[in-house]
Amino acid sequence: MSSTDKLRVGVIGGGYIGTTVGRLFNNDPRSTVTALADIDPETRRTAGETLYVGEGSQYDDYVEMLDAEPLDAILVGTPHTLHYEQVTAALDRDMHVFCDKPLTTDLGQARELTDRAESSDRVLMVGYQRHLNPAFISARERWQGDLEPDYVSAEITQNWISRFRETWRTDPDLSGGGNLYDTGSHLIDGVLWTTGLVPEEVSAEMVFADDEGRVDQRAILTVEFKNGAHGTIAVHSDAPCVREHIHIWDREGAVYLEGRQWEERQISRIDADSTTVVPYIDREQQRDKAEAFVDCIETGERPPATARDALAVTALTEAAYESARSGERVVVELE
Repeated sequence: MSSTDKLRVGVIGGGYIGTTVGRLFNNDPRSTVTALADIDPETRRTAGETLYVGEGSQYDDYVEMLDAEPLDAILVGTPHTLHYEQVTAALDRDMHVFCDKPLTTDLGQARELTDRAESSDRVLMVGYQRHLNPAFISARERWQGDLEPDYVSAEITQNWISRFRETWRTDPDLSGGGNLYDTGSHLIDGVLWTTGLVPEEVSAEMVFADDEGRVDQRAILTVEFKNGAHGTIAVHSDAPCVREHIHIWDREGAVYLEGRQWEERQISRIDADSTTVVPYIDREQQRDKAEAFVDCIETGERPPATARDALAVTALTEAAYESARSGERVVVELE
């Protein structure tokens, strides 16, 4: 991409992620959405209007779009289980890729994409937005030296079951599971990325919303980490509203990350004498997903959320499902 050309972005999936993140690309003066693919005609039409993509550059087949349009990058905003083949198709054509979370719902596929991303000069960025959130960035800085977390307590509540009943999110063939692979994926990622902890084993209890035991509506994970730390991660899907907390303790105190609905998360520090300190957070410099993605392409910087970050989330999530179904503690297989 030359300094005078805009990054030409093709969108796969015209739903919420495709249009929301797609608008961010259109708002960035360095990029523009030039093509769109979606299998549903009405979704394709309305997304085309939202993203200013004409009918001549709208496709029902994303492969046709990739082969027909002069594109530099792809935004993947489709159901979870479709990500692998779509990301692979874009990388096969030497395109940069922004993929919504989770990267994949299959551990082998996650490993393959991670290896491929790390041996390529193409950018593969995953849509875990907490990596761009100043509160989480500030918290992460605490454990960049010798200090290590000892205990983590993380929970998110949401009206997920009632909100997404009869949609692809509660269809495990498209979602890969239940809420643990949806909103819960952000929570797991927030814990792992912020702390730098590496999960070693997990024991999980789940309540499923379907007879087949694939769509979790409540998941409680007890995780042991490689440094000896431990923690609990809980996802509740039948609450009336969204609340999130992540409490991370170390030998000097704790960091609390709290939030309601989808507002910006707040950070506070708990000192050893139980004093609560609310640090100043400068949100003026916060980048959005499209801005960060284009920055990576232009400068060669490491993506805020990498394929390896996403691999850790998939590994822990898959181990948790296995544990819940078997009733046994399961090793998290990162390698």
